[in-house]
Amino acid sequence: MEGQITQREFALDVVRQLRSAGHEALWAGGCVRDQLLGLAPKDYDVATSARPEEVRELFGTRRTLAIGAAFGVIAVLARKPLHPIDVATFRSDGDYLDGRRPASVAYTDARHDAERRDFTINGLFFDPVSEDVVDYVGGVADLEARVLRAIGEPLKRFSEDKLRLLRAVRFAATYDLTLDPATFRAVQAMAGDVGQVSGERIGAELRRIIVHRSRSRGAALLAATGLASPLLPEVAPHAVANDERWLAALTRLEQLADATVPLGLAALLFGMVDPGEVRQLGQRLRLSNKEVDRTMWLLEHLPAMLDAASLPWPRLQRLLVHEGRDELLALQASILPAYDPGLARCREQLALPSEELNPPPLVTGDDLLRHGVRAGRQFSQLLEYLRDRQLDGALLTAEDALWAAQRWMAEHPAVR
Repeated sequence: MEGQITQREFALDVVRQLRSAGHEALWAGGCVRDQLLGLAPKDYDVATSARPEEVRELFGTRRTLAIGAAFGVIAVLARKPLHPIDVATFRSDGDYLDGRRPASVAYTDARHDAERRDFTINGLFFDPVSEDVVDYVGGVADLEARVLRAIGEPLKRFSEDKLRLLRAVRFAATYDLTLDPATFRAVQAMAGDVGQVSGERIGAELRRIIVHRSRSRGAALLAATGLASPLLPEVAPHAVANDERWLAALTRLEQLADATVPLGLAALLFGMVDPGEVRQLGQRLRLSNKEVDRTMWLLEHLPAMLDAASLPWPRLQRLLVHEGRDELLALQASILPAYDPGLARCREQLALPSEELNPPPLVTGDDLLRHGVRAGRQFSQLLEYLRDRQLDGALLTAEDALWAAQRWMAEHPAVR
């Protein structure tokens, strides 16, 4: 079944096999939404009348995983590079007692399955055999009107899973939709409850907002809905209309073509959050140490890059050869006009051959140790001094550097 076929063909085959066994089966959720928006689905989900045990019996225990059997979800495996297909039994949900998952589920039909989902655009089904959309919740009309609307009573939908508050912002921004007024009011009313969601889940949603091309609108919606205060209290005081620093942040986010998490965060935080505050923010959102360190580095060095035209070459050179250079340059370009001489200088220097842009040091720490320099608190200062003079063109050979080191030590006896 999984020869040289596409993910879409694999998902179609799963539906056909379920139907051949007498079960109802449809594509569900995001893949249907994306198709109707003219986007290529990243993955496919199947909803079916088959019970979890029937799905496993049909496809075999070796080709299935009971990843969410308690909620009626079985993963049907495929050969690489295809991804597994999640096959979920039509269900309705019991009460949500923890603000995340239903305490119980009851197997039901497609209509009730659609009605328990979050937003109308995610409550659609698609028959891949007849190529018909199955719409019980008005999702097609909302997509055509470019509206994001909660299914049923918005307050009830959001009380079931508080993460849906943040997902409303992400979907509206990502797909360029307007929040339905009742849905918008419900997000505003319940914004303070989003803090009940785990840092991991919040961080995952914010990542997706910050790296997407719609990141500026996403940030604006976080402010408009009141979600910025509980999620990003560091910037919340500025996240109001007509605040110059907030408007500048939105402009930076808009100017970025692509963004990593550190780049997007740095563009958002610059001018409002000190680099030292990023550590606590990153811990709260469960960012990796590498992401936190890079965000801090970008915030620390962006002011220098904004003055790149007059920055001493040794300082600029170190920034241009750093592994975070491309992110720093993107951040710089999101602020400065295209004709800025600092941008031109960076481009000119980056066009140099690598041996000119980043020549190997004339001497290393081992070289200095062999010539009698003791390791100590000023050791790194001496190495930096020698590197600066090399980049400035004052030192051309290793012998020059060693002589300069001796003179420097004579002037700084504490290094001995």
